[in-house]
Amino acid sequence: MSSFIQNIPKAELHIHIEGSLEPEMMFALAERNNVSLPYDSVEEVRAAYQFEDLQSFLDLYYAGAAVLQTEQDFYDLTLAYLKRCSDESVYRTEIFFDPQTHSERGIPLETVFTGIQRALEVGKSQLGVSSALILCFLRHLSAEAAHQTLKQALPFKSMIPAVGLDSSEVGNPPSKFRSVFDKARSEGFLTVAHAGEEGPVEYIWEAINQLGVSRIDHGVRCVDDPALVDYLVEHQMPLTVCPLSNIKLCVFDSMQQHNLKSLLDRGLCITVNSDDPSYFGGYVNENFEAVTSALGLSSQDIYTIALNSFKASFLEEIEKQQAIDQLDAFMVSYQE
Repeated sequence: MSSFIQNIPKAELHIHIEGSLEPEMMFALAERNNVSLPYDSVEEVRAAYQFEDLQSFLDLYYAGAAVLQTEQDFYDLTLAYLKRCSDESVYRTEIFFDPQTHSERGIPLETVFTGIQRALEVGKSQLGVSSALILCFLRHLSAEAAHQTLKQALPFKSMIPAVGLDSSEVGNPPSKFRSVFDKARSEGFLTVAHAGEEGPVEYIWEAINQLGVSRIDHGVRCVDDPALVDYLVEHQMPLTVCPLSNIKLCVFDSMQQHNLKSLLDRGLCITVNSDDPSYFGGYVNENFEAVTSALGLSSQDIYTIALNSFKASFLEEIEKQQAIDQLDAFMVSYQE
């Protein structure tokens, strides 16, 4: 099954590029940019990856992001992740980035975007990994700050198909950002939002009804409202589920308690993703392996999740069908 997971074509739709910053690169960039870190070694950083909740993770996440300062830093970070995608048969990735994390430190959005975009072009031409960027607003900041970030992003909108909403969920409902999402949609952006991870099920409804999202990031709390589950099934609204993240941030006590398999069996459009892989103990294939082991996923379940990942992607329809054809060809060769 491990070989099957390794080789099956798939898309990743929930990855924060800043969350792929491995400790080794963190130290290398800190030295390059003369940034002081509150850790003495890679081992000490990894030892700090014991989180009580989302906020305890975010505190470390933002501290680590401080080493990212130049266009080259963002290029190096992104290309390292894309190489991992190539190694793990991730044919399509849709990457979150957080401009406000960097603009608060005086790093212009153009620096962040140009570095990432340059790596995406190399990833496509040299590694065969298709990609797209999703600009996220930090929900612990104000709606006014989000509007300002959106304004700064407009010159790049032809290369950023969607905007999203991430960071501290509890106390920061999607409705807080309704006006900026209305503006984003009027400018042609698709929309997604983190909802129903630590926040209540009502946040998922708000993301759907007030932000007009194409998919829900996380969404595992949907089971708290049977009517919402029915809606998600009927409309095939994708959930970008991140199993290792959910365990690391104590959303579930153990992987055996995760509801991914039951949601899949109920007909929801479930995808598997890594979220912040450096911090949560694994990239996308390790997430697949963890849920397969704990929940007894079959090869058909894994195929369905991979199929969902392409269906839920922002690929053009012809590219989407090409990816699905590749997936189906893999399954035929596997069964032979």
